[in-house]
Amino acid sequence: MDFNPVSEAKEIEDEIIAWRRDFHMHPELKYEEERTSKIVEEHLREWGYSIKRVGTGVIADIGKGTKTIALRADMDALPIQEENDVPYKSKIPGKMHACGHDAHTAMLLGAAKIIAEHKDGLNGKVRLIFQPAEEGGNGAVKMIEGGALEGVNAIFGFHVWMDLPSGVIGIRDGPFLAGAGIFGGRITGKGGHGASPHETVDPIPIMAETVLAFQTIVSRNVNPVETGVVSVTSVHGGTAFNVIPEEVEFKGTFRFFKPEVGELIQRRMREILEGVTKAHGAKYELNIEELTPPTINSKEMADFARKVAQKYGLKYGDVPPTMGAEDFAFYLQKVPGAFLALGIRNEEKGITYPHHHPRFDVDEDVLYLGTAMEVALAFEFLR
Repeated sequence: MDFNPVSEAKEIEDEIIAWRRDFHMHPELKYEEERTSKIVEEHLREWGYSIKRVGTGVIADIGKGTKTIALRADMDALPIQEENDVPYKSKIPGKMHACGHDAHTAMLLGAAKIIAEHKDGLNGKVRLIFQPAEEGGNGAVKMIEGGALEGVNAIFGFHVWMDLPSGVIGIRDGPFLAGAGIFGGRITGKGGHGASPHETVDPIPIMAETVLAFQTIVSRNVNPVETGVVSVTSVHGGTAFNVIPEEVEFKGTFRFFKPEVGELIQRRMREILEGVTKAHGAKYELNIEELTPPTINSKEMADFARKVAQKYGLKYGDVPPTMGAEDFAFYLQKVPGAFLALGIRNEEKGITYPHHHPRFDVDEDVLYLGTAMEVALAFEFLR
């Protein structure tokens, strides 16, 4: 590489921040990213990329050769009302970039611009994947079905990270983010008067018993050295103070790092509901959907990322695993790669609120470092 990606990213820092603020002010939910993808595509075409559209997603290629590296950014926002008082506050009521995907898109756009300016120095292909619907929509699956990984030898992604100090790149071997599933259903009993519970099959205490029993799945079934989570996050039943309802509806999420733990959790949920409802003469419905597998980084690619960061003087360190989930996992099931984190926590600026919080924000002063790392990964991999 006959240029320094860090200094070149620093030169376009203002553009990266401007893109991020524009996307932040105009958030779009999963599979609605029409405006965002249009802006991305226009820039990429202008810079000489060949484009393939996959719904609201964009696949962009540049360079020639048999070796291909892919870089991915997600573009969707969340159904959250922003509470930040900033000039770039969301202009769309009830929608907000509360997870940093606006920053991811801006960083990769910056990388796209620098890569295009030095495309003659590429010894292979760079593929950019601007993905829709990471937030519960499994947009990664749609992009893979659309050909995003065809011919790809390695893939890297970035996520801004509130748990790391601003400017530090987090790199981890093996499991980084958890596999995730959702569940929901209902318990059906027999309704009646609150003064005559003996004439009913009350689904409310049955639901309460089920919630408590679900808490024993991890504590009493999963090996203590392994990790799992079962959270009932919504329970709805009844409308009046003196009426025992006919049914109670519920939903929640479960998380795991090992597939066998995910399977155990699902089996025990079914067994618990079967047993508890049968004991009380009630019936149940349970629907379980496994959303994403665990995000497991290749050790080889994580080591490569460390060497690249070290070579260009970028701060990096280990990043602890988290029970959050990411559909980047689907790419890593098919192609070696690594999902990296960029620290954005800055106490002095008050940037401390967690992801998915109405006051989440990013430290824009370090976004150029993410761009620099993406450019460096591309050129170093294709050496």
